[in-house]
Amino acid sequence: MNITNDIIYIGQDDRDLTLFESQYDLPEGMCYNSYLINDDKIAVMDTSDPRTLTPWLEDLQAALNGRTPDYLIVQHLEPDHASGISKVAELYPSIKIVCSAKAASMIPLYFPNDNISDKVMTVKEGDTLSLGSHTLQFIMAPMVHWPEVMVTYDQKDKVLFSADAFGKFGVREAEPDDWACEARRYYFNSCGKYGGPVTTLLKKASALDIQQICPLHGPILEGEKMAEALRLYTIWSAYGVEAEGVFIAYASIHGCTKEAAELLSAILKGKGCKKVAIADLCREDQAEAIEDAFKYGKVVLAASSYDAGLFPPMYDFLHHLQIKAWQNREVALIENGSWAPSAGRVMKQMIEEMKNVTVKGDLVTLRGRMKDTDVPALEALADAILA
Repeated sequence: MNITNDIIYIGQDDRDLTLFESQYDLPEGMCYNSYLINDDKIAVMDTSDPRTLTPWLEDLQAALNGRTPDYLIVQHLEPDHASGISKVAELYPSIKIVCSAKAASMIPLYFPNDNISDKVMTVKEGDTLSLGSHTLQFIMAPMVHWPEVMVTYDQKDKVLFSADAFGKFGVREAEPDDWACEARRYYFNSCGKYGGPVTTLLKKASALDIQQICPLHGPILEGEKMAEALRLYTIWSAYGVEAEGVFIAYASIHGCTKEAAELLSAILKGKGCKKVAIADLCREDQAEAIEDAFKYGKVVLAASSYDAGLFPPMYDFLHHLQIKAWQNREVALIENGSWAPSAGRVMKQMIEEMKNVTVKGDLVTLRGRMKDTDVPALEALADAILA
């Protein structure tokens, strides 16, 4: 498949992969994008995952049509994109491996038994590489989301090869109906901690005339879809609020806390809240819950007490939000404890460690099953959330 007259897509779909990074659910598999630029000299843009390396090599050789590649551009050294480095070096001994200085220092970590250091050609911010009619411009993007990352801009076809930025979960689709859904879950769970570096990359990209974005995961973006992706990345990288509404995340042992969360959802809707999202942290995909916590500006945390502390599914959820640098949000709290409520105390402690997360309203404490006498407190909490 051609991206432009000279850029050929040689990426691979893995429809059987069920977990990305051994932790994120993949209901529709994953794709590993790679590209070949055909010019006087040939550049291969990244390789593929170990699971798809054999068909990738076959597609590479078909795209080469008997020619020999001159350069392998390594934008990101994570194994799902770089596992083919040593094989390519073996098949094409004259090839130059083009990467950042940091990537060059990391290559021995992944290929300790391969003597390929003499093939490495390091580049820095603003360096260019002429292939003939195409000139590649290299832009450093450290911590998006590894320290060695760079992106590449093709000055002729005005294509940005964006590494992991602008990627999404799922196999590659020519015309995705909703790019944002799985792109959001991918971004916040993979890159969410690194909003500052992503913002820096966006500023660099804004100085370029970009007609297409070719990420390492997901579809190629252009036109309105590219503009929307850039808009959302600007919000996401600044930890801004993407959508108005309330997200309720609950962790319930015997269903009592769940009952309160669902009643609060109904109360909020009755008071005019147009969108209330709700997640059962014990049963639903945690990555989806993290996505919604970043999407909305107002979040309710409802959890049972457990071992004089916090029920582990909620603890794990808050821990993940901490390590993803969750910030700039308003939070309301509901705890449940039959004889010694403790969940609220632990949730408050964890929230206090986060940046600019404000607790709204009074802590609502339930004792076992919800009672009619608990409803006024939930009503008051809803008012505080919507204020």
